[in-house]
Order: sequence, then C-alpha cells, then structure tokens
Amino acid sequence: MRGAPRRAPEQPIDSLGYALARATELVAGVIDGANLTDVFERMQAGHPEWPEGTRGAVRDLAWSTLREFGRGDAILSRLLHSPPPVEIRALLLVALQRLTQRPEQAHTVVDQAVGATAVAMPGLRNLVNGVLRNALRRQPEWQGWIEAEPEARHAFPAWWVERVRSAHPQAWQDLLAAGNTRPPMALRVNPRRATLAEVEAELAAAGLEFRRLDNDALVLARPLAVARLPGYAEGRLSVQDAGAQWAAQLLDVRAGERVLDACAAPGGKTAHILERADADLLALELDPLRAGRVARNLDRLGLRAELKVADCRRLAAWWDGRPFDRILADVPCSASGVVRRHPDIKWLRRDSDIANFAAQQAEILEALWRTLAPGGTMLYVTCSVFDEENAGQVARFCVRHADAERLPIRGSSDLQLLPCADHDGFYYALLRKRP
Repeated sequence: MRGAPRRAPEQPIDSLGYALARATELVAGVIDGANLTDVFERMQAGHPEWPEGTRGAVRDLAWSTLREFGRGDAILSRLLHSPPPVEIRALLLVALQRLTQRPEQAHTVVDQAVGATAVAMPGLRNLVNGVLRNALRRQPEWQGWIEAEPEARHAFPAWWVERVRSAHPQAWQDLLAAGNTRPPMALRVNPRRATLAEVEAELAAAGLEFRRLDNDALVLARPLAVARLPGYAEGRLSVQDAGAQWAAQLLDVRAGERVLDACAAPGGKTAHILERADADLLALELDPLRAGRVARNLDRLGLRAELKVADCRRLAAWWDGRPFDRILADVPCSASGVVRRHPDIKWLRRDSDIANFAAQQAEILEALWRTLAPGGTMLYVTCSVFDEENAGQVARFCVRHADAERLPIRGSSDLQLLPCADHDGFYYALLRKRP
C-alpha cells in the first residue's frame, strides 16, 4: 500500500532549520490574527528544554520578519502565481528575512527551509525550494520591487504612514525608520537594594557596555538575556525602557501619599514608584494573568502594593471612596510608540482602532478624575505617537473640566518622546486638580 509522503525527522533543536520552523509558527499565528507575544510565551512554556541560543534565534527570526513583513510580502508577490497555504507563506517570509540578514548563508538557508517544509508539509518541498532559488536569482531586483510599493518601502500600512506624517510632519520619515529598527535594552536600578554606582561597576566588571541617560536609565550597547544581568535575580535592577522610566519621576510621589496605578501591568512603573517612595499604592489590572506578572515583579524587587483585578472605569467594583493624592493613568493605546518591540501591532491594527482607543481613554480619564483629591496630580501616559490619543485627548479633557490645570513638564505643556536609539515612543501630560 502507498501511504502519505514520509515526513522527515524533526530537525536538531540547535539547527537553523528548527529555528526557521518555530519562527514560521509564530509568523503564521500573527497572519491569522494572533498576538505575537502571547503566542511566543505559550511556545516557550511548551519547550522548557530550549537553550538560550534557540530561544534567541526563534525570537529574532520572528520579530525581524514581522518588522519587515511588508517588504517580504512585496518580494513574494513577484515570485508566486497564487497564494500558498499560510504556513508556507510564513516560512517563505522567514527564509527571505534570513537571506536578507545573512546573504553569505544563502545555500544553507534554502536547504534548511526545505528541510523545515519536509517536516511540516512534505508535499510542498519543491514549491519552497523553487521559490527561494528563484528569489536568489532575482535578488538584485528586490529593492526595486520594494521601492515601487509605499507600504513595502516604509514597512508600515498606508494609513499608519499618513497618521504619522500628519502628527509629525518634520520627523515622520525618521519616526517610521526607527520603528523598523531593533529596540534598545535599558535598565533601571532599584535604589532599595543597590546604588547606581554599584550597578554600573557590576555591569562594567561583567564586560557589558552601557551609557547613562539624564534620567539615570542605563542603556546597554547590546541586548542580552536577563539571566546574564548581574544583580537581576537579586532585584538590584530591572529591564525597563528608558522612556518609560520618566513616569515615576514625573509623578514625583512623596512618602505616605495615597497613589493609584490604574492600568498597572506588567508592573514596571508600579515598582519604580515604590522604589522611589514609601507610598500607599493601589495597583489595578483588568487581566488576571497580567496582574500575576505585576505581583511577581514586585516580589522580585522586595516591594509591596495592594493589587486588585478590576476595570478602573467601574469605580463601584474597587474604589472605597478615599481620594488619591497621585494617579498614574498609563492608559491602553495603539502602542504605536513601541511597535519595534511588538511588530505584529502595525499589521494587526486598523485605522478605526485609534478612535476606539481614544474613546476608551476618555472614559478612563473621566472615571479616574472623580477619585483624585483636590490639589492632587494625575499623570496621563501613552506609548503612542498619534495625536488623537495624546495632545488631542488631553486638550479635549481640559475643555470638559474647568478644574483641570496643566502642569509644565521640562518647560513644556507636555512631553512627546519619539522612538530613537535611546528609548521608545511615549507621551506624558501632568494634570492638577484645582482645590
């Protein structure tokens, strides 16, 4: 009897083919609408035997493929006569990205990609082999194909490009280009367990290059696994983007004050506030699993806060009626300022989502303002670069609330950080409730 085509054996866990296959699963999941970080975390949980090298290779291939998704798709459209299955489309995209990164490995990449196909879909080995070899022959044409399509040229959807151009007419091209780079890795020192000078000395002794920014964030020259950071397990430092580290400093909580972190997960800003001041802090998080991450982060750092799983807009479910002196409103947003860390966002978001986020943000501001004490301050934060969620949102709120007074931030009415080599994109506005 003739059976189905024989499947090739699973490739070695430390091989390029194995990394290509696992990255393909992640990219295919995003094409089908899944969240990249969630899919990757589930995959990691299912493979506790992965060494650091495998984990890093899979992550790098998937993330870089999705940053360049529009460009890879532009190339594939010239090489395919009809759409292949999602898994094969994803594998070809991952292989093309690897060919771009390591052109000297061309024959190895093709061979390993065909091998990965043999494991998952053996009947399509010839298709993958033919497309990739044709791609190599026509590689001098790739850049022309990319330049011919605006979405491929910028590696962003057309609606996104137009929003960025409108919000930042002088910097839009640099902003888009930054969104396609690898993000920096920054550290935050926990002053309850170490001084900045001590951590700097430990990093230097470990041979790690870094630079200190004006908010005392330490930006590493090269990212590395957190397990290799001296002092991380002991809670002496945390990984947090340098732009995000402005939040606790701008909120400027004092000892004994009652503080609310309204959308707390994963807990970096919550922890930073408590590292700086002995505050009575309530942290809210809507998602129970994400609330668990907040708790684990606080435990590692030796910090304590009251943690509730609740929707911050539903006051009856969590507020005891006692007003807060300070509120951190780090609201849900498009995440357009951190897209290089979460490259699936730019392909999963739709233009209409921005208005939905803005409406949700307005609801949160209205609810939280009721809980703020007269004379108290609220720091409004997004990781967005879109005006509708940022300056426009705050301006509309101030029109509705005569008791809202804008406090200056570094000599300006607000602070818009755009993605760069030092940090991601964040927006900050500080509001005081008039007595």
